[in-house]
Amino acid sequence: MSKSFPIADASLVPPETGTERRGLLYPLGRWTPEKGTLHAVAPGIYWLRMPLPFSLDHINLWVLDDGDGWALVDTGLNAPECKSVWEDLLAGPLAAKPVTRIIVTHYHPDHLGLAGWLSEQTGAPLIMTRTEYLMARMLTLDIADAPPQPVTAFYARTGWPSARIEEFAAQKWGRFAKAVYKLPPGFQRIADGDVLKIGGRDWRIVVGKGHTPEHACLVCDDDRLMISGDQVLPRITSNVSVYPTEAGADPLGDWLESIDRLRSLDPDMFVLPAHNEPFKGLHTRLDQLAADHHGKLDALQTFLSTPRSAFQCFEILFRRKIMRDEIMSATGEALAHLHYLEHRGRARRDTSGTVDLFSAG
Repeated sequence: MSKSFPIADASLVPPETGTERRGLLYPLGRWTPEKGTLHAVAPGIYWLRMPLPFSLDHINLWVLDDGDGWALVDTGLNAPECKSVWEDLLAGPLAAKPVTRIIVTHYHPDHLGLAGWLSEQTGAPLIMTRTEYLMARMLTLDIADAPPQPVTAFYARTGWPSARIEEFAAQKWGRFAKAVYKLPPGFQRIADGDVLKIGGRDWRIVVGKGHTPEHACLVCDDDRLMISGDQVLPRITSNVSVYPTEAGADPLGDWLESIDRLRSLDPDMFVLPAHNEPFKGLHTRLDQLAADHHGKLDALQTFLSTPRSAFQCFEILFRRKIMRDEIMSATGEALAHLHYLEHRGRARRDTSGTVDLFSAG
């Protein structure tokens, strides 16, 4: 039986097919909506698959029926192709009601990029956690003709080849600001445990850490629904990195603690992730994510029987060639694993030379 939803140009996804892969159930199969269109995944919840102009290809955004308006969860990148999708939606399928809220799970540009623009267009407030908003504000203001010298020194100490350091030092600094439209000067704060009432549902804020400092997931316990952002993805592993802004951080420790905390959620949640397809099997996926990192940590500790730089650890952590545009994220990920070992006495660091060398503790 078909169902009717109060929105033009939206349709229910195909009936449940029960596609299973690696212990996860994909109730909608591997089907995905055409990019830029709205499709209902549950009453009052619409899936918007937004194109991205790089290798990640897409981000899943969510439009929630908010009674007299629409609540948006994440916004896409500040890029012409993403803005064009929103212009079409605001003039067409969403035109009958105003946008009432713009909720952003975390500060990364593919999630936050058009929040400021959408707020200007609609008058809707930006809603996110405090740390994520402040991180974004800081990064949008961090623009210079060249990377700050301490940042260049940070990457030099990880063992980057001198030619790559010279290339990096000659670049302009401030890529984040280009990918994020100017933010509103204020925001509405959400924090762990808060409840947002949207369209007859109670959405509880569950904060995860590691991928970013205060990532907000939205959980509807009554309907067993979870908008997970990047905190839980079914087929890819979110980047967990150390950055020059907090050079001694232990984000992988935060990430693994968050995995343990998320196991308190109902295992039968229908998870709506920011990338790939909606799935069930939350606890199975959490176990897979933890096992993947612990496996890498064990292999890395063995690899450190000989002192290694972070750059030299690429081969054991990624087992493939790291492309030129991936070196920064790969370095951050390598440092996250090295710091985890170091903070727990499983590795030690030698800073006596020009490059930091890690060895098994």
